[in-house]
Amino acid sequence: MKYTTLPNTDIRVSKICLGSMTWGQQNTEAEGHEQLEYAIDKGVNFIDTAELYSVPARKETQGSTEKIIGTWLQKTKKRDEVVIATKIVGPRDFVKHIRTGGFTKEEFADAIHKSLQRLQTDYIDLYQLHWPERTTNFFGVRGYTHDEAEEWSDNFNEILGYLSDFKKEGKIREIGLSNETPYGVMRYVEEARKGAPKMITVQNPYNLLNRKDEIGLTEVLHRENVGHLPYSPLGFGQLTGKYLDETPKNARVTLFPQFSRYHNDNSFKATRAYNEIAKKHGISLTQMALAFVNERPFVTSNIIGATSLAQLEENIGSIDITLSDTILKEIEAVHEQIPNPAP
Repeated sequence: MKYTTLPNTDIRVSKICLGSMTWGQQNTEAEGHEQLEYAIDKGVNFIDTAELYSVPARKETQGSTEKIIGTWLQKTKKRDEVVIATKIVGPRDFVKHIRTGGFTKEEFADAIHKSLQRLQTDYIDLYQLHWPERTTNFFGVRGYTHDEAEEWSDNFNEILGYLSDFKKEGKIREIGLSNETPYGVMRYVEEARKGAPKMITVQNPYNLLNRKDEIGLTEVLHRENVGHLPYSPLGFGQLTGKYLDETPKNARVTLFPQFSRYHNDNSFKATRAYNEIAKKHGISLTQMALAFVNERPFVTSNIIGATSLAQLEENIGSIDITLSDTILKEIEAVHEQIPNPAP
């Protein structure tokens, strides 16, 4: 395994982060524990979850993933060996069963208390805002459309003040963002210049089919020393190639058709082209896609997920693959022809 530190901290994390959102629906508690044991044995020490999980968001299974991690921590007593990241949901209709108040001090207190309880721990290493309160272009939306009637206040400093209090209490160590834009990241950075705590990471979708963060965000990351934690590096399984010739019965998009953002015509066209590159060079499409993300200079840790140990083994194994200049040039040629088909 390869390691780095979360930006602006001495927190050492593996370059592969274990995503967990399938635990509680697609995966049982026993399978979640099995994945944790395997990943830890392979050197992974970074685990990502959220109060929302498991996915898709349902009242009946909300918080189940944190609970599975919590029972593993209680059983193994390995809390000091792992770095745990979790998230608070932002206000959206599909999460009203979790909370409706937005990023207020009361909602933060409620969310952090419940996550700590489910995780069976006294502290959270990285606490993230799952998405912004304001309306912007995330979750598959390519362009931003401004809404003059939107009721949203410029409360970046206020949010950081609340989170600072929880840091002082020792309940969270560091803070980060998710599904955030260059504007949002820079607004938080500007508040940090005035003395507020700094958002040290942003967790966004990033893969061969969705490289839109390169357009504006990656310059911010480099210049302001903010880490990128890519999620969906395989595009909901599209970049494994498993959907090219068939529709697997137990795959995520088969079980949950609403997760179809990587299944448009151009995504299939690009995936076939990437698959040909991988075959030509004797590696799997999965490992080529993951190695590409692993090697990006702005990436702190790549959040991989799996529903089976075989998938997990291949995904973690991508850390040992280095893509040649020839492969990278061929990838860029496809990207030039079919850029970001699944934002």
